[in-house]
Amino acid sequence: MAKKYILKKDSSIQEIQKVEKNFLINYHNELNPAQYEAVSAVEGAYLVIAGAGSGKTRTLVYRVARLIELGYDPSSILLLTFTRKAAKEMMDRASILLDNRCSKINGGTFHSFANLTLRKYAKAVNLDNGFTILDQSDSEDVINLIRSQLKISQLKKRFPNKSTIYNVISLSVNTGRSIESILEDDLPHFVEYTNKIIDINKVYQSYKRKNNLLDYDDLLIYLKYFLFENSTATKSFLNTINFVMVDEYQDTNKIQAEIIQGLAQRNNNVMVVGDDSQSIYSFRGANFKNIMEFPKLFSNVKIIKLEENYRSTQEILNFANHIIEQAVEKYPKFLFTKKIGGELPGIVSAANQNMQSRFITERILELREEGIPLNEIAVLFRSSFHSFDLEIELNKANIPYQKFGGMKFIETAHIKDVLAFLRIAANPNDFVSWYRVLLLHDGIGPKKAQQIIDAINLGKFSISVHPEKMLTKNIDDRIFNLFNLLHEINTKNILPSDKAELVINYYEPIFTTKYDDYNKRKKDLEIFINIAEKYKSLESFLTDMALDPPQDSVTDVEAIDKEKEILTLSTIHSAKGLEWHTVFIIHAADGFFPSSQSFEKLETLEEERRLMYVASTRAKQNLYVCYPMQIFDRYQGFTFAKPSRFIEGIDEQMAEVWLLEEE
Repeated sequence: MAKKYILKKDSSIQEIQKVEKNFLINYHNELNPAQYEAVSAVEGAYLVIAGAGSGKTRTLVYRVARLIELGYDPSSILLLTFTRKAAKEMMDRASILLDNRCSKINGGTFHSFANLTLRKYAKAVNLDNGFTILDQSDSEDVINLIRSQLKISQLKKRFPNKSTIYNVISLSVNTGRSIESILEDDLPHFVEYTNKIIDINKVYQSYKRKNNLLDYDDLLIYLKYFLFENSTATKSFLNTINFVMVDEYQDTNKIQAEIIQGLAQRNNNVMVVGDDSQSIYSFRGANFKNIMEFPKLFSNVKIIKLEENYRSTQEILNFANHIIEQAVEKYPKFLFTKKIGGELPGIVSAANQNMQSRFITERILELREEGIPLNEIAVLFRSSFHSFDLEIELNKANIPYQKFGGMKFIETAHIKDVLAFLRIAANPNDFVSWYRVLLLHDGIGPKKAQQIIDAINLGKFSISVHPEKMLTKNIDDRIFNLFNLLHEINTKNILPSDKAELVINYYEPIFTTKYDDYNKRKKDLEIFINIAEKYKSLESFLTDMALDPPQDSVTDVEAIDKEKEILTLSTIHSAKGLEWHTVFIIHAADGFFPSSQSFEKLETLEEERRLMYVASTRAKQNLYVCYPMQIFDRYQGFTFAKPSRFIEGIDEQMAEVWLLEEE
């Protein structure tokens, strides 16, 4: 008979099992196996890849509760998030789940945590703990003060404005890229001012130090410096932290990733939760490489994947899985659900943009008749201007909507400018539009503009009369050219699109001088003419263009009164983290989505793929991906469009092709 030798159980495992019997929460029963694995993880480094709709927040909340039930001091648990709302929601949910001990954890945004830490340990980083924090507007004003001291007017060329300079400096800090490379890549028309912008930055940094001021970026810079300083204060601080947890890790920038390394350097107890497939904020400085290279930054990293989805049907998940399977760099995962009863996503090809808009409007009305409330429906788009035509159709059908992640069409400053010219042509007594148009011109300030408006009011000037007939010494060439344009569009019997074309040709030099990012805004002017093409009279065009102003930011989407039925129009960036019964993705045509600007680099094209994945996984029951086959371009006229490369040739078992026809 074989002799038995009994190996003793690991004492730490025995202790945990002993304590588990007294837990108030049955973690095994309330979580799926992958969630339970993440929640029951204690010491060590963990990367939790949380697929869309897989219960990421639930997992973090339950882990906080379990660590506290194990007896760890709540104040030794640090949970970093990207919004105060997310931090508060998690702490509130954990407190409801367990008890008030959960509200005592260290929870907050990177910036709020940095602020509290630096106030306490200011001396260690040579700061006065009474420092003042500059918000973005304050920072821009300081930069403007420095900028004005450069005597810009003597340069005889346009210099970037205060917000552009601030954005360049901030992006440089958060990404580790030089100011020079940012200008070369993103704002090449300002490269000649590289040295001046670097000089402004030097004076800006000096000004802040001298006046005991910190901007948002400084909070992170000083915190990082403190964590790696190896001082007695740093060691004392790190001894107070047992566990570091980070939400939405795929959205972290270079400095934030380094801060997390600094926080976990003592004991390697770090858990980051995120989804590489939802990394879509590179324009804010977020670094996709952070989540991909996390296993290299910490020792013995364990990867846990949450793949069970609680939001969407399997048909929608199959579609999303297919899109992300083609990604070049990723953590392979397969989203699945136990939900049954779904329909294939629809790939809807429309003859043109307006037919796309009409289809969506009609389908929304049908869905509402089927009992789906408007607030359970969303239309998502890559860029804000993609929805302009749709907004007009929704207004005609009396479908109320709120738009997020971009201004409504007439609320964008450059479109308001162009509309002001046309409104004067339609109504020469529209003095609000007169004031706007006059102030666009160099040398015309509020006083001069008022004098001209008074003269119009008294009948001395009129756009119905050719300016040559009323030319006096008070009218210079600039005002003459303006009146000449307004006379032409007021008296000529031409289509609204032709009038719009005349205005835009006149406006172009003003436009390129007024806006640093005119290259991005230019597309809006083309779309404006495209919309005008459908109208026979200027009056009906302007009536339809009088849309409601935009509502609150997308962070308040969920705060909308659920009893009030309002359709959501949103950029995909603003829709992340939200969900709807039915989702329409529009303008899924190559060059629009993915955008033509993304074609040059693999990294940018891959981020567009992730955007399509994010958009698709917002849908719970119905998903329609729409594209117009013919698109109007101001310079080329109507051109044929190809479906987005992300959906082209997709298997018929994965999506149903819809072809729209006129009745």
